[in-house]
Amino acid sequence: MTQPIYQFYAELEDYKPKIWRRFQVAGNSTVARLGYIVMTMYEMRASHLLAIEHERPFLTATGRLSRRMELIRRYAIPDEAGEWKEFDDADATQTKLSQLDFEENSRLLVWYDFGDDWRVIVKLEKIFSDPALPAKELPRVLEGKGYGIVEDCGGIGGLEDLAAAFKAKQGDAYDEYREWLGVDELDLAHCDLDDMNFRLKKLPRIFADIYEKHLYPTQQSIDLIERKYLEKK
Repeated sequence: MTQPIYQFYAELEDYKPKIWRRFQVAGNSTVARLGYIVMTMYEMRASHLLAIEHERPFLTATGRLSRRMELIRRYAIPDEAGEWKEFDDADATQTKLSQLDFEENSRLLVWYDFGDDWRVIVKLEKIFSDPALPAKELPRVLEGKGYGIVEDCGGIGGLEDLAAAFKAKQGDAYDEYREWLGVDELDLAHCDLDDMNFRLKKLPRIFADIYEKHLYPTQQSIDLIERKYLEKK
């Protein structure tokens, strides 16, 4: 494998305890594909809008880096007409990671579902080559902690409420969440890296069909997204 490998660290913004991932992707991946990879690792199911923002810290008057971030460029996916409705965005499907200028302390922000407002901070750790690593092994997650999001739960606050309800395993909130999700238990601290790597080889392609080709997923794809394969074990 001759192309560069990009290693990133990702973290769900504003949620405690941290839900984080360390992962690697091929350097010829597009910004859009990076978004689909992050979506896969954080249990996002391609039912909402997606954008990726490239940011860097503001400089204070004294020349120090601020905690506030300024936008370098915003990337989005064209709609079915090949246009963007609200923003003068760059095309995430036509921009490769190798074309981005990763300045020191800059980062990518994967923004999913503008209502629930899920934001995953993605920082580049290193770029390297490994001729012994087969291309088919990428993308891959190396380590991480935490489950991810729950679609349509109301954002970070809703995820916190949901985690508390399933930890208590009693009360009205628990009964409502259990009925809504169809499960009696949900451990938001759990992180199954083997399953995540299995999904990383399949879901980004499905998400590309949804966002870029505007195709409704097949029943087979829906079953994969919803982990129906676990029911067969």
